[in-house]
Amino acid sequence: MPDPTNSSPDPLKTDLRRVDINPDFWYPLAWSKDLKRGKTIGRRFGRHPIALVRPEEGSVFALEDRCAHRQVPLSLGKVSGEAVQCCYHGWAYGRSGRCIDVPYLGKGKLPNGVRTYPCREAGGMIFIFPGDAAKAESVPLPPLAQVDNPAFKTRHFSPVVKCHYTFMHENLMDMNHQFLHRRQMGQIKARFLGQDEGEGFIEARYSFARSGSQQPLAERLIFGKHHDDPGREQPVEEIVSIRTTYPYQSLKIHDKDGDLIMELFSVYVPNSADGASTQTFGLLSVLRPKTPFLIDVIWPALGIFTNRIFEEDREIMELEQAAWRELGGDHNIEVFPIVRKLRDLLKVNGIVKEQTADPVVV
Repeated sequence: MPDPTNSSPDPLKTDLRRVDINPDFWYPLAWSKDLKRGKTIGRRFGRHPIALVRPEEGSVFALEDRCAHRQVPLSLGKVSGEAVQCCYHGWAYGRSGRCIDVPYLGKGKLPNGVRTYPCREAGGMIFIFPGDAAKAESVPLPPLAQVDNPAFKTRHFSPVVKCHYTFMHENLMDMNHQFLHRRQMGQIKARFLGQDEGEGFIEARYSFARSGSQQPLAERLIFGKHHDDPGREQPVEEIVSIRTTYPYQSLKIHDKDGDLIMELFSVYVPNSADGASTQTFGLLSVLRPKTPFLIDVIWPALGIFTNRIFEEDREIMELEQAAWRELGGDHNIEVFPIVRKLRDLLKVNGIVKEQTADPVVV
């Protein structure tokens, strides 16, 4: 029986949009290519401003993006050696976060520094560990699609969506929303094939059936032509599996022989204090065709196709967020069992905060 003396809120009874993302994981904040040598850039993890610094020598490091003196963003400062100087009075901070120089004070009078975050680079992204730094070494980075596999070509994308991160997980997991994409995908219907679940993850598998519509060009170029029979619904031969392994999400497509032909990695990073905005980081890996250079020819068409699909998803998720705010809470009536389980997974693994007027993010 529940302990009556335990006043902690039950996560399963909590409004999902008031559940903070768990900070004890690795989260990307920027693409490596966007941070040049001798430069710094400012990013956010929820309510926390973070400065990413790439010195002229050595690896990237991450600091609280507030000078300890007047709280001016350190990301506006100057990189000097392996430190960053605040643009206001020149206070300097090293990768440990310690203040190492105040130009007008003696060395024995230096103040305390700022918070530092464990930082790594992988898959063309700069990751930080915003939670308990003591856990960082024991928590692995997630699998990053096929970014290091030369048999695949990988596309990067990082759109901002003005919604709580949990809407993003629901959208991808529930393939029954293909009706939304009818202008891009034609008349296509998802068939739920089954699921797997375990500690920290849940996975759904689908196939699709097409009826009365042409196969989109981008899909045909990547997967090959599906031969139409006007007399019946056409099964799409690929199997799509979508997995949330908290806090990351992946989508894999296997052909009829079981070979992987496409893989997507996504992570949704809250980038506002109220939790109502999310920075997506994604890697989309596509198997290179046997014909040399064909992937380079079809790449622009794939980009246009995927962008159109995502823009439809973005509009819907932002409408969901607007409805949540207008109604003052989560009024969703969820009937699809896999999504109900996903919602529970996000609640149990997230951080339940005190109920307030708006969602909050750690």
